[in-house]
Amino acid sequence: MSEMNTKDFIIGTLIGGIVGACSALLMAPKTGRELRSDLSEGAHSAKERTNEFTSGAYEKGSEWASYAKEKSSEIAKNVSDQSSHLYDRVKGAASSGEGNEEKTADELAEELSEDLEADQEAADDVKEDVRELHASTKEEADKT
Repeated sequence: MSEMNTKDFIIGTLIGGIVGACSALLMAPKTGRELRSDLSEGAHSAKERTNEFTSGAYEKGSEWASYAKEKSSEIAKNVSDQSSHLYDRVKGAASSGEGNEEKTADELAEELSEDLEADQEAADDVKEDVRELHASTKEEADKT
């Protein structure tokens, strides 16, 4: 609901700004030639700013995509390594004999919890990197 209100507000602001700018230009004491020149310059300026914003958006989008691809491949590799390592541990524990099963299960549970904590730290690092990238992008967007 708030997203819809924000959208309506932005559309209303843009329409109001355009109507106000047109009214100011048409009511200004200028000759027709000066007015057409001002309108042409304004349109050219708006076109340039739109092109700059578009190219910046494409640039940031490709940066985010490459960063996400890089981090997701790192995470996938870590998960694969951890699962194969865990599989090897479980397989080794199963083949080690019946007298040691309870101790081995406890050890495996402890090792697994340590591995999961390490994975959580890696996930937190990725989240922090994404937040920093988002903040820097927002700062750049605010500058333009």
